[in-house]
Amino acid sequence: MSEGGKHREISVAEFFEKNRHILGYANPSKAIITVVKEAVDNALDACEEAGILPDIFVRITKVDNHFKVTVEDNGPGIEREQIPRVFGKLLYGSRFHEIRQSRGQQGIGISAAVLYAQLTTGKPAVVVSKTVRDEKATKMVLYINTKKNEPEIVEVVEEDWYMPSGTKIELEIAGSYVRERKQSVLEYLRETSVINPHAKITFVEPDGTINEFDRVTDEIPAAPKSIKPHPHGIELGTLMNMLKTSKATTLKKFLKDEFVRVGDKIADDVLRRAGFSGTENIHEMGRDEAVKLLEAFRNTDFLPPPTDCLSPIGEKMIARSLMAEYSPEFVFAVTRRPKVYSGHPFLVEVGIAYGGEIKTEKVAVLRYANKIPLLYQQGGCAITKAVENVNWKTYGLMQNRGELPSGPAVILVHVASTNIPYTSESKEAIAAIPEIMDETRLALQEAGRKLKEYIERKSRQQKKKKKEEMISKVLPLIAKKVCEVLEKDPIEIDKIVARIMGYLYAEREMAEKDGVKEVVLRISNFTRSKKEFKVFEMCSGDVEAEGAKVSSSGFTTISWNLTLKPGEEVELRYTLKGRILNRKPLFDGVDREVLSGGEVMNY
Repeated sequence: MSEGGKHREISVAEFFEKNRHILGYANPSKAIITVVKEAVDNALDACEEAGILPDIFVRITKVDNHFKVTVEDNGPGIEREQIPRVFGKLLYGSRFHEIRQSRGQQGIGISAAVLYAQLTTGKPAVVVSKTVRDEKATKMVLYINTKKNEPEIVEVVEEDWYMPSGTKIELEIAGSYVRERKQSVLEYLRETSVINPHAKITFVEPDGTINEFDRVTDEIPAAPKSIKPHPHGIELGTLMNMLKTSKATTLKKFLKDEFVRVGDKIADDVLRRAGFSGTENIHEMGRDEAVKLLEAFRNTDFLPPPTDCLSPIGEKMIARSLMAEYSPEFVFAVTRRPKVYSGHPFLVEVGIAYGGEIKTEKVAVLRYANKIPLLYQQGGCAITKAVENVNWKTYGLMQNRGELPSGPAVILVHVASTNIPYTSESKEAIAAIPEIMDETRLALQEAGRKLKEYIERKSRQQKKKKKEEMISKVLPLIAKKVCEVLEKDPIEIDKIVARIMGYLYAEREMAEKDGVKEVVLRISNFTRSKKEFKVFEMCSGDVEAEGAKVSSSGFTTISWNLTLKPGEEVELRYTLKGRILNRKPLFDGVDREVLSGGEVMNY
């Protein structure tokens, strides 16, 4: 044992000063990503909590032999007196004691970035912030005193700033900027834009290249609400501390006030199992009483915790983001119903994009935890293991056993929870919790089934298309010869091809007399099933159409609601003083692959 005189207390800032790898500053290229990540995560959280559509600007510039990182947002800004603590004091945060989904909670992220900057370049952080109540922005230059874990302010001035509100931070750091690989600032921001479709992110690289990731929706996600602890997620030490610090006067009131899903009936059930009356003074209870209470919790059935503490992306937004970023030919997304592990609510979302402009040989896996991209430790992550454990051959992709599948596809997996079980403090991979693994597997399999349906349908369509092309080449030649031999007029081939192929067929005939066009649409159902759909014609001029809906808004739209049985044909008639604007009849409610002679409406 060391001599007593050598022992001394160290601050948390001193600890991380000597162990910065724990927070993600293990190497120069990773360090620059981590700095950007912490600032962008803070910006997104601040904007969402204030109900503001995020507009985030990131710039990295080369300065001497290091880099300057600038991150600016249009959020609510930070009150002047709070700026030193937010950026200059580790473990200072607003969400640590709240139970709800959040990108960050410990209050380490951005202050650790400030610490890394001063350790590697000796340069202070420069923060500019303005709230809507301020006429001018506050500019503050500061360091962290690592001995005391307190901010040291170098300069404070007020200055004009073009932003109505927001925050900007500038840090000069030692780092290595890389571009053409998965672990890069560019890829982090790209993946961040995919999982945050309501955010606009502009990134200027050191060589001046501008990358813009536009928002694909103006809908701001609903802010998650804080909830109380769930009895099934509590640990003995935490329970003992709660008993000491609670303001409740009796044990029954403590159960009802401090935990979620505990009412009178459940509280009485817990008390009976633990052998308490409920009138006990909780401040006089010790470890033995806490053990009895915890055992009663484990033997009591509680309702799952409420799920409004989570903020999913949603199937619609995931699909739109994947379409916008990757331009695939097929996309599908699923959001699973919330579940619970160890008393913590969580949910899993999966999106899959296939084909189109995606040209990768190996499937790209985008991993997210609480809307944060996970770029490192892919092999040790529960998400990767879940993807590998699915038999993707069943769903139309190539795969070697125990490996990621191959094919032109992107698989997105998002885990949202009040308590993400990371494998380390650097938050780079999710631990293999059985409940999370099971939910991820089920979501992946649901997406896989949809992918299989698409691939099989595409294969059938390709075979059908080849057959149609062959028929379209051969049949006209045969028809021409037959007509010549029989001395008959040439026949219409398209309708015959549609009948052979089993399509829904449309043709338009038009005759004009005295400036009035008489139009006839013939719709024939050569498919094997009943079809319900709408047919549209768009015209300019006066229209008369019996049995149709006619509406005007700059031009005239004629629409018919039709139901045709297999083999049935219908004629639609209208007169027009003007012209038809669409080249072919327009259809809504019909697959493009089974339609001949018409066009499917595009919305």
